[in-house]
Amino acid sequence: MNIIDELLWRDAINQQTDADGLRELTESKAVSLYCGVDPTGNSMHIGHLIPFMMLRRFQLAGHRPVILIGGATGTIGDPSGRQSERSLQTMEQVQENVEALSAQMKKLFITDGDNQVRMVNNYDWTKDMNVIDFLRDFGKNFSINTMLAKDVVASRLDSGISFTEFAYQILQSIDYLHLYQNEDVQLQIGGSDQWGNITSGLDLIRKKEGNEAKAFGLTIPLMLKADGTKFGKTAGGAIWLDPKQTTPYEFYQFWANTDDRDVVKYLKYFTFLSKEEIEALEGKVATEPHKREAQKALAEEMTRFVHSEELLEQAKRISAALFSGDIRSLTADEIEEGFKEMPTFTAGTETKNIVDWLVDLGVEPSKRQAREDITKGAISINGERVNELETEITADDAIGGKFIIVRKGKKNYSLVKLV
Repeated sequence: MNIIDELLWRDAINQQTDADGLRELTESKAVSLYCGVDPTGNSMHIGHLIPFMMLRRFQLAGHRPVILIGGATGTIGDPSGRQSERSLQTMEQVQENVEALSAQMKKLFITDGDNQVRMVNNYDWTKDMNVIDFLRDFGKNFSINTMLAKDVVASRLDSGISFTEFAYQILQSIDYLHLYQNEDVQLQIGGSDQWGNITSGLDLIRKKEGNEAKAFGLTIPLMLKADGTKFGKTAGGAIWLDPKQTTPYEFYQFWANTDDRDVVKYLKYFTFLSKEEIEALEGKVATEPHKREAQKALAEEMTRFVHSEELLEQAKRISAALFSGDIRSLTADEIEEGFKEMPTFTAGTETKNIVDWLVDLGVEPSKRQAREDITKGAISINGERVNELETEITADDAIGGKFIIVRKGKKNYSLVKLV
């Protein structure tokens, strides 16, 4: 399957500047193409990941990906998708973010062979440019009327946009021209909000290199969930690729909890499963939705891809233990990860009667309620039900010497840290 046909099957193409020309190009040679990300933070989230998954598909099809980390544009701020100005970062913070994002990217792409990923930073070719060069060599090629008509600018005219962010599209255009001239890059891909920036770059290339220059643009559709909300956001915030900001367990659970209406779309967008495998899973969603096989496959594929096989297995162990109640099968580190968002209490290491212990912690509101719940079998300690009111809690109950897990009822877990 030609890469363009595959992207069409995956519903991953929103707009193309020249569909026939791009198809012909991808069939005739290994194409160098790029996608960029600005280092506005020290980690990407899964929303950033969408166009880079398409870049990875091109790489697997034999094409040559170039990843641009915007060390220069990151100091300016892309106005795309925003209603207000970005806060400017220090150069030191931008550089730290460049290094962090570069490390994340290298984990996701093939880094050896003829089509290995190439990492570039637009700070390298803009840092020595002075304002006269910028205005004479590049500004002269841009019409204010055209720039004002771009959606990203037009949407900000009422609320206001600084000249700095207004000029962002010129800087991104310079990037495409530089990569076209120096890295043989002929295709830029990005999210749908990047269409104006991409076409500005193509206009600059043709003004500098002639109308016959073979350069193309392709955007990915804006992804919304079936309920109309923005993809990748949860009540707790964004889902980050950095395991310190979103643990592998939380990452796994995000995908495992995907709505039936979205799961096939996500399988197409985010996994490298074949058409036949995805269609088989689509059939399972229709006939046996309760088994959630598509969601499990999605969660496994994504956690393995972004993190590792080892961290995937850890996430699955935590999930299985929480489902079965077999808490003692987990290590202290796994408990800390799996119970990160659950109510947390602290307790001393002295021995206490369970009734007093639960009330002192605040897990139970009163001794009467504690006795009632214990008698009914509603209290479990580290996955084991407690029925005796005389039970004592000691430091030996702590898993790894650190944690005791209390479950009240079927789903109300609490994490108790011994101090």
